[in-house]
Amino acid sequence: MKQVFQDARSAEITVVEVPAPKLLAGCVLVRTAASVVSAGTERASSDFAGKNLLQKARMRPDLVREVLSKISRDGLLATVATVRSRLDQPGALGYSSAGTVIAVGEGIADINPGDRVACAGAGHAVHAEFACIPRLLVARIPSQAVSFDEAAFTTLGAVALHGVRNAEAKLGDIVAVIGLGLLGQLTVQILKAAGCCVLGMDISTDRADLALRLGADAVSTSSSGFQDLCLQYSGEHGADAVLIVAQTASNDPVNLAGAVARNRAVVVAVGTVAMNIPRRSFYEKELDFRVSRSYGPGRYDAAYEQKGIDYPIGYVRWTETRNMEAFLKLLADRRLDLIPLVTHRFPIARAHSAYDLITGKTHEAFLGVLIAYPEAADDTRHVSVAPHDRLVADHKSIQVGLLGAGSFATSTLLPAILRVGNVEMVVASAASGSHARHAAQKFGFRSCTTDEREILNNPAVNTVVITTRHYLHAGQVIAALKSGKHVFCEKPLCLNEEELRRIVEAHNNPTSARRLLMVGFNRRFAPLAIRMKNFLQEIREPLALHYRVNAGFLPADHWLNDPQQGGGRILGEVCHFVDFLCFLTDSSAVEVDTRSLSNPGQYSNDNVLCSLRFANGSQGTISYLANGDRSYSKERIEVFGGGNVAVLEDFRRLELVRSGKKRVFRSLLRQDKGHRGEWRAFITAIQTGAESPIPFREVVRTMLATFALEESRCLGQAITVPVAPKELRRNDDAADASGFDRAS
Repeated sequence: MKQVFQDARSAEITVVEVPAPKLLAGCVLVRTAASVVSAGTERASSDFAGKNLLQKARMRPDLVREVLSKISRDGLLATVATVRSRLDQPGALGYSSAGTVIAVGEGIADINPGDRVACAGAGHAVHAEFACIPRLLVARIPSQAVSFDEAAFTTLGAVALHGVRNAEAKLGDIVAVIGLGLLGQLTVQILKAAGCCVLGMDISTDRADLALRLGADAVSTSSSGFQDLCLQYSGEHGADAVLIVAQTASNDPVNLAGAVARNRAVVVAVGTVAMNIPRRSFYEKELDFRVSRSYGPGRYDAAYEQKGIDYPIGYVRWTETRNMEAFLKLLADRRLDLIPLVTHRFPIARAHSAYDLITGKTHEAFLGVLIAYPEAADDTRHVSVAPHDRLVADHKSIQVGLLGAGSFATSTLLPAILRVGNVEMVVASAASGSHARHAAQKFGFRSCTTDEREILNNPAVNTVVITTRHYLHAGQVIAALKSGKHVFCEKPLCLNEEELRRIVEAHNNPTSARRLLMVGFNRRFAPLAIRMKNFLQEIREPLALHYRVNAGFLPADHWLNDPQQGGGRILGEVCHFVDFLCFLTDSSAVEVDTRSLSNPGQYSNDNVLCSLRFANGSQGTISYLANGDRSYSKERIEVFGGGNVAVLEDFRRLELVRSGKKRVFRSLLRQDKGHRGEWRAFITAIQTGAESPIPFREVVRTMLATFALEESRCLGQAITVPVAPKELRRNDDAADASGFDRAS
């Protein structure tokens, strides 16, 4: 299918052939008929992308501070690589469209294939021939009389409607609308449908005249004339409500709103304007200034938009979905006239012309700009990127199929794999066709897909790399093992003991006997970590270890904090540090105790102090903290034993102390956390037929200890760690390895 992208470096607009998106649970798959190019949001995005790095830095000093902090923490080269990776990501444009449902995902009962729908949401209702849309970002078009061109404006209509609701405009109110662009024209018509007297202002004579033709009671193109209108129509009192629908860096619209409003009126900022509130006018009139957030309650709430958890209508009457439905009802009842708003219509193949228009390159007036799509679009989920000869993998070659092409894969893991070399990139897969295509092009995959079966059933792939979200890991690991592939799975291996049992069974199956399963516990392969381990090998007594992690805050609705998708930060991240302590002690945890810091309402169980007792008598603690300053070092490991001390700071500085002598090793430019080392070891094991670089029994024990840490946090008491039975050793006579006993 074709999709529109923007280059983050140059702002160049391209139309690219990408795989059609994967249909996800709780979503519908829509064949797009029309989408609207936003002259506000998308023009602002295009303007920002077109600026040079210095100009971008001036506009976003917060990002500059983040980069400087990362340089001090991770090193210059690592920071440069991260920044370049983010700039390389193509920007998917669009957020308001309409089309026909061609398939519905699991859990959808009230939308059917063939339904005509309006779609919303950046990253969802994109400019593409097909789109996967979460249920609550879809609204059924109620009448065949409403065209796709009209319905494509629904998201913008919901924005305007939510602004009107925030203004609390009522029948007979005098309402002033500042800014008569596309959003302003929609606002004028909605207010007229509500029975308001509407006064409009725009510096463009054409837009002011159009608003007058579409129902405004009076318009003006000057601030002084607009003040006179508001006084004239309100009996010298001023407007009951003012909606600012302009887009400008100037504070003039807010100043004007204060001047034309009556005492105790409501002023609502819908557009993007400067908001330096003039105290005198707003104080003397006791004005109520409000900011209208997008298209209604539910916006920016992941539980609502992504998981489909609706707000009860008795408590939240107008959600973003219900605002979309209300706008469509106004269209069906012919209360709105959108046809005069459409000034340009481009086929998707010429989408770049639409952006030349809205960014002013053509110097042509415009208002509503539509992108149109063919009815017979190609919905294939597999796209070739580079010509290639058909290959069949053998057991010693490394021919990779990638499942998951998110930021970690593209910024960290895949660059490390390429630096190691001796790998053939075959297929890249992701739920999003744009992510799959980007990874394929950047890292030399022959093709890309949104169907993981293209990897699991592909004889040219013998090694599956899994970097998807955590809840998918177990199923994909099992499927890859059953397909006879080597598997590299980024941590965590799975999210619960039941999933681990199933993985053990698949791993122990005789058909998987020659296939390796590797988990991305990369820190044990870092050069300074290996040097640290060698230093500790000479100690013949239990160790005392402390691992402090300045993890940084994540919002409660981040997917990692979601128990279903990410498993929480203990399962999703602390497993890394459990593995590293097991590596340093050459032992496994037999008892753990987790305590949370009490920070109700701010943190998501991600401030934890973990104690681990190891089988060889060593004691370890992991302080995993989200309440620190990100500019400080992220990870520090201190080990004491036998009169020796070893301290590893952020995998960039290692300090070893023995017999009064100190040795210090540094990595100045690049932090090396072992990603290349783990992949080099994995390749070698495949090619030589050796055991996995991290023996499977150690991976299992690490995951069991991590599950026990989470259980201990929930129960508030120490937990004995389950011990994997002897049957975990791979052999043809192995008994059932799905049961775990508790250690004494």
